[in-house]
Amino acid sequence: MNEILLGKGEKPVFLSARYGNRHGLVAGATGTGKTVSLLVVAEGFSRIGVPVFVADVKGDIAGLAMPGGADENIRKRAADVGMENYAGEASPVVFWDIAGRNGHPVRTTVSEIGPALLARMLELSAAQAGVLDVAFKLADDRGLLLLDLDDLRALLSFVAESRAEISSAYGLVSPQSIAAIQRGLLGLERDGGEEIFGEPALELGDLMRTDLTGRGIISILSAEQLVLKPRLYSTLLLWLLSELFENLPEAGDLEKPKLVFLFDEAHLLFDDAPPALLERIEQVVRLIRSKGVGVYFCSQYPDDIPDKVLGQLGNRIQHALRAFTPRDQKAVRVAAETFVPNPKLNVAAVLSELGVGEALVSTLGENAVPLPVECARIAPPRARIGTITDDERKAVRSRSPVGAKYDARVNRESAYEILSRRTAGATTANAPSTPARPAEGQGGMLHDIIWGTSRRQGMVETMAKQTVRTVGSQIGRQILRGVLGGILGGSRRR
Repeated sequence: MNEILLGKGEKPVFLSARYGNRHGLVAGATGTGKTVSLLVVAEGFSRIGVPVFVADVKGDIAGLAMPGGADENIRKRAADVGMENYAGEASPVVFWDIAGRNGHPVRTTVSEIGPALLARMLELSAAQAGVLDVAFKLADDRGLLLLDLDDLRALLSFVAESRAEISSAYGLVSPQSIAAIQRGLLGLERDGGEEIFGEPALELGDLMRTDLTGRGIISILSAEQLVLKPRLYSTLLLWLLSELFENLPEAGDLEKPKLVFLFDEAHLLFDDAPPALLERIEQVVRLIRSKGVGVYFCSQYPDDIPDKVLGQLGNRIQHALRAFTPRDQKAVRVAAETFVPNPKLNVAAVLSELGVGEALVSTLGENAVPLPVECARIAPPRARIGTITDDERKAVRSRSPVGAKYDARVNRESAYEILSRRTAGATTANAPSTPARPAEGQGGMLHDIIWGTSRRQGMVETMAKQTVRTVGSQIGRQILRGVLGGILGGSRRR
């Protein structure tokens, strides 16, 4: 059966894979058991053949790669919740890491991120973001590939040098805005963000694999350091989510999802997000289920998630909330009101009394109707609860099916090389030692037609420029963008 046992109250509580793409929420105060619930959800989907992507912000999700121990308390709980033939079992795991230290590098290109999300990364003002839009449009028109930060810096330098011409064609470009963007790039580089950009770029198909036994592979993003840069963390995961939305075909209702995306520390996605971005996030969450993708948010409080997004989350695991402050008391009320009532439970009172490893659980039943909330003891995962050693991580990584594809960086010709060559060519052309072309008139009229004169370009120069413009236009039309690059005025990928 395509069901995941979450725990047991008066009766066992299951999450139906058929409604796994209706999204979900795991919430609760620190230390109440959210991580174990995440492990159970990730492991459960993997066991029924659904690939999973999850960000590991504390290092303890990595335990999925190792079998659990023979702890007597865990075995007792497994028996209590009805887990038959319980035994420790590792899940198939692939580790990822932006820095490439704790997993395979996660890279994308500057063009794929697009100007809107990059502006959010750099914390630019509206005017500065507008200049970034101009730079991206110029790159499209000139056929300049933007792959890494070197490409973007070279492009910004070119924009600064040609500011008057570009301002007349694309809109005002101020040197102050260019300088602000360049300072933002320095800050991003200092935080390690330059490692995100480059090739080979991540292919979404490599997050949607199954192993030889048919189990879904769990892709774990090492985010212990990344989460310390909230804008970088949330932008990267939002880009992944938007890429799935943009590229996956419509699937309708499936027996199980194509992919489940677990978003820990979800409040970082919504903090300080402009209204246009929040509107787009809501649209993606609402529509991506028809692509066969389930999104599960994890945060301390339900009200960390905007109401319009919270309303899309059909499967809920709510751990204890301690009502010590007015904010806590409000969160308890909000959480209690989001559940289908159970006449046997005073939800608001129970929320403050739940022990570690206990939760209020509500999932979708037949015809996607929410079931009454149950107070349940959460089932133990079969994998290890806790971190793994460096040697264990290396052993898992050595068996990875994608290591050879991503571990070595590739640096092909792009904007940096093209603009550098153009600058070097201009310098050489202006140098006194540069040999001049044959003087005007030395070859007669035919020579001047072919090579040109001081006042008129010749056929060779005309054809060369036309070729460059044509090739540049063709390449520019092929530059891909993430779907959110169009939110604030950027072009959508074609």
